Amino acid sequence: MADPRFAVSHKGIGYQAASFLAGGASTAAIAYDATKAGGSVSVGLAVTLSAANTVSLAGDGEAVVGKLLLVESDGVCTVQTKGSVTLPGGSGASLTLGKKIVGDLGAASACGYIREVATATAAELGVAVGVILDADTTTAVEVLF
Repeated sequence: MADPRFAVSHKGIGYQAASFLAGGASTAAIAYDATKAGGSVSVGLAVTLSAANTVSLAGDGEAVVGKLLLVESDGVCTVQTKGSVTLPGGSGASLTLGKKIVGDLGAASACGYIREVATATAAELGVAVGVILDADTTTAVEVLF
């Protein structure tokens, strides 16, 4: 039998979520879809503030406020804002352990992905959050907010 002490997990640590309005335009929009798990095709992606109390999918270099968990039919959504989360890395994104994150683009310039902060870009340094804990699977990067 394998030693269970070798199975490290941060799942659920420090979990905190908040409600926001779903918003955004074009590729950053969050739309309700009753046929999708969690109420939207965007569930599981990184979000940013787009207006007061409103989130949209995070674009390249934007601040990430959390992970979209649920979208309701009335446009209210649940976002995990603290704790350990998994978020998808962007297309060709640099993902280095211990680095802070910002938004990035995925395939076909889709919003809602992450990458490590570009330390040479002052604007990104001001909005970078979290820390990358595990980037072995680029579609499920573990981040601690």
